[in-house]
Amino acid sequence: MIANITISEKSFGPKSLMSNVRFTINDAEKIGVIGRNGVGKSTLFGVLAGTDKDFTGEIVFKPGSVVVATKQEHHDVGEQTVLQYVLEGLPEYADLSHVIETYPMTMGDDLNKINQYSEAIQRFDDKGFYQIEEQIERELDNFQLPDVAHRPFRTLSGGQKRLVEVVKIMHSQAQLALIDEPTNHMDYIAKQQFIDWLKQARESVLVITHDRDVLREVDRIIELKDGGSASFKGNYDAYLKQNAVTTGTQMNDFEMVEKRIKNLKAKVIEYQRFKEKSRNPSTIQRFKRLEENSRKELAELETRQKPTFWIDKESVSNLNYKTAGQYEKFKAKNVRINLKNDESRSKHVLVSARNLSLGYDTPLFTGLNIDLREGEAMEFRGRNGAGKTTLIKEILGTGSATRFDGELTLDKQIRVGIYEQEVSPTYFNLPLEAAIEEMYLSRGLSISTTKIRSIMSDYLFNEGDGKIPIKNLSGGQKARFQLITMLANDPQLLILDEPTNHLDLPSIEELETALGKYSGAIIYVSHDGYFRDKFDGEVLKIGAQ
Repeated sequence: MIANITISEKSFGPKSLMSNVRFTINDAEKIGVIGRNGVGKSTLFGVLAGTDKDFTGEIVFKPGSVVVATKQEHHDVGEQTVLQYVLEGLPEYADLSHVIETYPMTMGDDLNKINQYSEAIQRFDDKGFYQIEEQIERELDNFQLPDVAHRPFRTLSGGQKRLVEVVKIMHSQAQLALIDEPTNHMDYIAKQQFIDWLKQARESVLVITHDRDVLREVDRIIELKDGGSASFKGNYDAYLKQNAVTTGTQMNDFEMVEKRIKNLKAKVIEYQRFKEKSRNPSTIQRFKRLEENSRKELAELETRQKPTFWIDKESVSNLNYKTAGQYEKFKAKNVRINLKNDESRSKHVLVSARNLSLGYDTPLFTGLNIDLREGEAMEFRGRNGAGKTTLIKEILGTGSATRFDGELTLDKQIRVGIYEQEVSPTYFNLPLEAAIEEMYLSRGLSISTTKIRSIMSDYLFNEGDGKIPIKNLSGGQKARFQLITMLANDPQLLILDEPTNHLDLPSIEELETALGKYSGAIIYVSHDGYFRDKFDGEVLKIGAQ
C-alpha cells in the first residue's frame, strides 16, 4: 500500500463538503476519481498534494515514498526553460549532473571523488539520463509543443503549462503521481501518448478525470458522492455495471427508510390518541414511552440526507420493473437540455465547401469539401493547430484567414449555436444571473427574472450561484453556462468544440442523449472516443493525421 486516505471533515464556511472519505492506494495501482461537479474533487486533490491542510483526518504515505502532483499555479519558476523545469522534477538528475559537470575540474587525484564521479556516470547511464533531453523534446512535440523546450516556462499559455506538467509527471519516477484533468487540452494523438504511459507506468497513479477513454484504462474508480467515497474495482465499464447494482441496493434501503418514516409518523399519532383516551396511569405511561421512542427514531431518520442516485441509461434499460420504478422516483436531478426534435426535415444544405484551402502565410489545408445538411453530424478531426478552429471561424464569418482556393458558404437564414471551450470575456466579470440576461439581450431575445431562474434550475445552478461572477465558477459550472449560451437562440446548427471537457458523467450522458434526438445539423470537435462513437456522421480530416 502506497497511501491511506481518511478525511472525516472538510468544510467551506458552514457547508460540509466531505465527512466520510476513506480509501487506500496500492502499489502500481491506477485509480480514477470521479464525481458530480462541486462534490470536492479539486479539493481532494489539494489535500492529497499537501497544498490544503485545513481538514480533519489523516493522509499517510508509505515511508520514503516520492509523491508528485500536477501544479495549478507557477509563481516561482523565474527564467527556467521548459526543459529545465521538467528535468528538475527527475529524482537524482540534478545531483548526478552536478557531479558529472563539476568534478572533472576539481577532483584531481582524489580517489574518493574519482569513485563518486565514476559511480555518477554509471548511475546517469543506468537511469537513461543521457537520452532524456531528446526524449522529453520528442514528447513535448507529440503534445503539440514543438520548439518550446528552450523557451522560458513563464511564456507558455495556461493550457501549455498543463501539458508540460503532464510530461514532468511522466518522467518524475515517483512512487505516486497525482494528476488533475490531464487530457482537457490534448488532441487525440497526445491523449493516446498519455494513455500509453498510464498503462505501462510503474508508479501508482491517481487521476481526477471524466475522460472515459482514460477511465477505461484504470484499475479502480473512486467516486465522491454525498460527502463520502465509494470504491469500484475495475475500469469505467465495470464501474457502470457495479454502480447499477449498488444504486439499486441503496434505493431499496432508502425506500425502506421512507416507509419507516411514514409508519413512525402514523405510530406517533396513534400512540398520542391512545394516551389521551386511556384512564389507567400505567397504560398512559406505556403509550407515552412508545410515543417518545417513536419520535426519537423519527427525528434521527429525518436528519438523513437523500443519497444521490444515478445510473447510466444503458444500465437503466436493463433494470427490472421494480428497480426501474424506484430509479424514476428517486434519481438525482440532472441538467435538462431542450433541443427541438422535429422529424420534418427539409434536408437542405446548411454548410458547403468546395476544394477549400485556408491559412495565413501558407495554407493550413487544401482540397477540403463539405456538404452538411439538416439532421446530419460532421466531425472535424485533426491535430491541434491543423486548422479546425480556423475553419469554424471562416464558416461563421468571424475569421481572418486567407482563402487560397475554393468556395465556402453558410446558409445565412439559419440560427447557429456555438459551444466554445473558453467563456467569452464579455461575461467573465458578470455574476451568472447578469451574464445570462446580457447574453439573451445581446441577441435580441426576450428574458425575465423568472426565465433566468428557470434556466439556472435546468442547468443545476441554485439561487446563490446567480450572484457569483462567471470567472469564479468551477470548470463544470462554466461548461454548463456555455451550454446555456449555445442553446439560447433555438439553433438549427450546433458547433461544438470539445463539449465534454469539464462536464461530469451524468451531464455528458444527458448531452449525448439530447444531441442524438436533435433534428438540426451538428459540427463537432472532440477527442472523447465515447462521444464520437455516439454519432454516425462523416469525419472530415483536416491537415496531417
